[in-house]
Parts: sequence; structure tokens; C-alpha cells
Amino acid sequence: MASLPLWGRVNGFNNQEGECVYGSKNLARKLLLHPPNFRSSSTHDNLLQGENLDHQNHTNSETDNVKEQSMIVNGTSHAFRGWYADGPWQGEAHLYKMEKVIFEGKSEFQELLVFESAGHGKVAILNGYLQLTEKDEFAYQEMLTHLALCSIPNPKKVLLVGGGDGGILREISRHSSVEHIDICEMDTMIIDVYKQFFPDIAIGYKDPRVHVHIAEGIGFIKSVPEGTYDVIILDAFNSMGPSAKVLSKKSFLESVAKGLRAGGVMSAPADSLWRKGFVVADTIALCKKIFKGSVNYAWTTIPAYPSGAIGFMLCSTEGPEVNFKIPVNPLNPKKNGVAKGPTKFYNNEIHAAAFCLPSFAIKATDDDPNMF
Repeated sequence: MASLPLWGRVNGFNNQEGECVYGSKNLARKLLLHPPNFRSSSTHDNLLQGENLDHQNHTNSETDNVKEQSMIVNGTSHAFRGWYADGPWQGEAHLYKMEKVIFEGKSEFQELLVFESAGHGKVAILNGYLQLTEKDEFAYQEMLTHLALCSIPNPKKVLLVGGGDGGILREISRHSSVEHIDICEMDTMIIDVYKQFFPDIAIGYKDPRVHVHIAEGIGFIKSVPEGTYDVIILDAFNSMGPSAKVLSKKSFLESVAKGLRAGGVMSAPADSLWRKGFVVADTIALCKKIFKGSVNYAWTTIPAYPSGAIGFMLCSTEGPEVNFKIPVNPLNPKKNGVAKGPTKFYNNEIHAAAFCLPSFAIKATDDDPNMF
């Protein structure tokens, strides 16, 4: 799963004993760790072997001279010792109780933090933004993949841009009709770290059909010959919606459409229906102008994400008609590729239900009854 900057910024933490700083070029993000003597690594080759956090000894008391602190980062929030804050997002933040820091590293392109949490298993933070948690990663990976691949018959060639964790590759491997899988990932650190610390996710790389291209995604897409792929899955950019940069550019989406064969399909994450300022109809209208075929918005629940939900944009190019709401290419539960067992979230019923929208979202498109 790629970095999704949509999720917001990380709350600031500090204390009297020390701090470990992570951040982008524009904002230093401070993560409170205790004890403070975690070793820092400048490259992904130097792994940070985290120590257990003794929460029983980390109470706010006069004896250890620690008090609850607050910092202002896009608003005021409270910081608690031994917790990681993901946010704020529309005035909210999600707190994760930290058990142990597993990895901390910085490549030429990105910074990555992996820690063991009390309730979500291992959590990955990329450039200060939550990337995935072990508890619910499969919901995102399965839906982004199978809503597309199960909507067309016999997909043979697939491109994944981003998705360096390997989870989407794991899901693509379930489709026996697929003959060739290209993944474009710009950072080898991401691949290496997931293979070491998230083997059940990175297992996707064990599929012999996978071909890895270490390259920047936008340039790679633009170099794809016309009509190359049956399916293109985008997992490297801001979700489609008000915060989108790359996925709102007409020229980039035109490059994606060009790379698809007639009736080919693109799948990309989109903003949650609960995101302020996100109008589903606007995003659908943009995609219809470019892809010329079927365009639908779907959504699902993912506890770790802000609002507990995320959307997906499914778009097909001109050619054989695609009805995304009907899985014409259903999964075979006896054929799971390199995955260790059947899907945990996706099924035919969930596929169809994902396109059912709440009344407030439908109302926003009353002027176009054929929008959904």
C-alpha cells in the first residue's frame, strides 16, 4: 500500500528525556519514544531493533516528572507517552499504543517507521503518514485489486504503480488468467523492509509472473505503449478527491487511459465519502471525460483509516462494455496463487455492495440520474 498523504499530519510529541524526529522537508514530526535511547539509522540497511515499552512505568506522575503535553500541528491535540498519533484529519486524530519500534530508516526518497502496536499488529508509517496496519491491510489490498480484475473476463497483463509492500501483488496472484504482472516502485527500501518484517504481505513478490521495475511512477506510465495492459492499478499517489495532485491532472490520467487496451480498466483509491469537500460526482465527471467508458465509485470500511472508510475509482476505456457492479470473473476459492488461503474480506456480495452509496452521496448527483 502506498503512502497516502490524505491521512493528514502527525501530532507533535516531546518530553524531557529525549525525542526521535521523523519528517518531510517541510514539517518535522516528533514521535515520543520511551526509553529514549533508540538507535537511529540513516539507511534501510541499518535496522532499528526496538525495545519493549514498559507502559506500567510510563504513567503521568510527579515521581517521574512527566506531564501530558500538547502541541499545535494544524490544530491543538494532546500527546500521550508511548502512543503514536496519526492525524489530525478534519479535527480528529487516531492514536496507536506502541509496544516496540521495529524499524526506522531513510532512503534517498522516503522515511519509513515500523512499530508493533497493541491493537493493530505491526504498523507502517511512510513519510509521517500511516501506510498500513496488519489488522486491516487486506481489506484495502483485496478491494483495490479485485473490484477491477473481477469485473472483466480473462485479464492477462496487469500494471501496478506503487504497492511496494507486495500486498496487491499477492491479490493479483489469485487470478490464474493473468500471464504478466509489472510493478513500478521507486524505492527498494520499501520492498526490502516489507519482505523482512511483513512476509505475509510481501509474499506477492514470490509469484514468478511478477516483474519489478525500480522507477518513478509518472514517467513509467507515460512511457507505456498504447493498449499494453488489461488492468492498471494505481497505489502511489494521493487518493482522488480534493487533495489529489497527480490523480487530478488530465495529462496523467490520459497517459493511464492510453496504456489500457480497449475496454481495459483502471483502479485507484479515492477519498472517503466523509471527507469534507469531496463530491463524488465531480471525480466521476473528470474520469468520464478521459476514459470514455464505464466509471464508478465504490467504497469500503477500513478501521485504521480516517473516518474508517476509503473510496475507489473504477474506470474503463472505450470498447467492450464493463459493468463494475457485477463480478463476471469471480475468484476461485481453491486457487489462491501465492497467498496463504482465500480472501479475508472480498467476496461477490461485498463486490456488488461496494457500489451502493448512502443517500447523501446520491443526493449530490440528483441532476444526473445515470451518474451511478
